[in-house]
Amino acid sequence: MSQLKDVYPLYLNNKAVQPNTDLAVTDKFTGEVAFRTALATPDVIDEAIAGAVRAAEPMAKLASYEKRDVLDHCVRRFAERKDELAYALCVEAGKPIADSEGEVGRLIDTFRIAAEEATRNYGEVQPLDISPRAKGYMGMWKRVPIGPCSFISPFNFPLNLAAHKIAPAIAMGCPFVMKPASLTPLGAIIMGEVLAECDVLPEGAFSILPASRDGADLFTTDDRLKLLSFTGSPGVGWELKAKAGKKKVVLELGGNAAVVVDKDADLEHALARIIFGGYYQSGQSCIHVQRVIIHADIYDQFRDMLAAKVKTLKSGDPKNRDTFIGPMISAKEAQRLKTWIDAAVAGGAKLLAGGGCDGNMLEATLLEGCSRDMDVYTEEAFGPVVILSKFTDWDAALEEVNDSKFGLQAGLFTADIHKVMDAWDRLDVGGIVVNDVSSYRVDNMPYGGVKDSGLGREGIRFAMEDMSEIRNMVIRRK
Repeated sequence: MSQLKDVYPLYLNNKAVQPNTDLAVTDKFTGEVAFRTALATPDVIDEAIAGAVRAAEPMAKLASYEKRDVLDHCVRRFAERKDELAYALCVEAGKPIADSEGEVGRLIDTFRIAAEEATRNYGEVQPLDISPRAKGYMGMWKRVPIGPCSFISPFNFPLNLAAHKIAPAIAMGCPFVMKPASLTPLGAIIMGEVLAECDVLPEGAFSILPASRDGADLFTTDDRLKLLSFTGSPGVGWELKAKAGKKKVVLELGGNAAVVVDKDADLEHALARIIFGGYYQSGQSCIHVQRVIIHADIYDQFRDMLAAKVKTLKSGDPKNRDTFIGPMISAKEAQRLKTWIDAAVAGGAKLLAGGGCDGNMLEATLLEGCSRDMDVYTEEAFGPVVILSKFTDWDAALEEVNDSKFGLQAGLFTADIHKVMDAWDRLDVGGIVVNDVSSYRVDNMPYGGVKDSGLGREGIRFAMEDMSEIRNMVIRRK
C-alpha cells in the first residue's frame, strides 16, 4: 500500500511553495489527520491571479503540439503514479479503493482526450454574400483562449472533476488558478506537481491553491479572471454566479436523478446498474440514482430484488477491496441524511433496507412510499439513499422525472425505441441514459444540467468552447 507524505505544498505560478501547514486533512474513515497542506491566503491568491494575467499571452501562443505534449506528459506520469493517486483518494475522500482506482483511470482518460483535442481547435470559413451589398466579402472565424480562468472543484471526485477543468484549459491555452476542496486537496496538488515538470508552460500558467471559503472571494470576484468554472452545491454555485461580475460562469451543480424501469426491462441488468448508480461511493455523486420509478406490473418483484441486494452491500474501511459502502465525507453530512430518512419514515414511508448511522457511516438505505413534499424526494440526497415509486401511465412517469427543481441526467430502462425518443424530447434534463442509470458518464460527452443543476457543459471539447471566444474576420475581395 502506498504511503502519503506528512506535508504537501501549494503551487503558486507553477512552483511548489510552503508558506504554512495550516490545512489538516483527515482520513475520512479513521478521522485522524492524514497529512497537512499549505493554505493560500488572499495575498497568495492575488499573486496567482496576477501571474495568470501575465501568462495569458504566452499561453495563447503555445503551439498545438506543445499543449498536446504537456497533456501527454500528464497521462504518462499519472499512469506511473496510479497507485499513489488511488491511495490518496481513498484516504482523503473515503472512496473505496477499487472505485478510487477507477477514478484514476478516468483522470488518465480525461487528459488523454484533452491531448487529442489540443490539435483540433477548428474554425470555419463562412460565405457572406447573402445579398448584393455583401458581394465580394467572405468571413472566417476561429476560437481564441478566453484568458485567465478560475476553477473551484468539489470533494466527491477530487481527481476527475478537477481534471475536467485543468485539462481543457491547457488544451485551449488558458492559464488558471484552482481552488480544490479543502476536504480533499491532494489529488489536485499532485496534478500541480506533474504540471510543474513541464518547462514549456510559462510562469503563471497554473496555480493550485487550497484555501478556506472565507478567504477565497478573489476566485469569484476578481475582474482579471475571465471565466469561473464551479462544481459543487447549488446554493453555493448560484451565490457565486451572483458575485462573479462580468466574467463567464459555468456551473456544474446538484441533482436529484430519476430512473424509469418499464415493464419490458431486463430486470437483472437494471438491478445491477441501479445498485451501482444508487450506492457507488456512498451515493456522493450529483448524478447518483435517487428516485426509481417502476412500472406497476413489475413493481413488487423488482422492489424485492432491490431490497435483498441492498442488504448484502458490504460497508467498512475503504482500503479493503471488498468494501462497497465507505464513509460519507463527514458525520455532519451523514446525520443530515439520517434525519431526512427518519422524517420520511415518520411521515409514512416504508424502510425496506438500511437506515442506520454511526458517525459518518450511513447504511445503504432503500425507501418506498415517500410523498413528494419530503426532503428525501425534493432535495439532493448526496448519500446512499434510493426511493421507489410505481407508475402505470408512461406520460405520468415522465412527468414524475421532471417533478424536480434539478435537471442533470435521467436513466431509462425499456426496449421500446418510441418511448426512448419520446423521453429524449420531453425530459427536462441535460442528458438521458438508455438502458443504464443516470450515473453513467463518459469523459468526452457533453455533460451538464438545466434548472438548478447548472449552466454550461463539461466534456473536453465542450469545456474548451466555454474557455474560448469566437474571433471573426471579414475579408473584402476585389
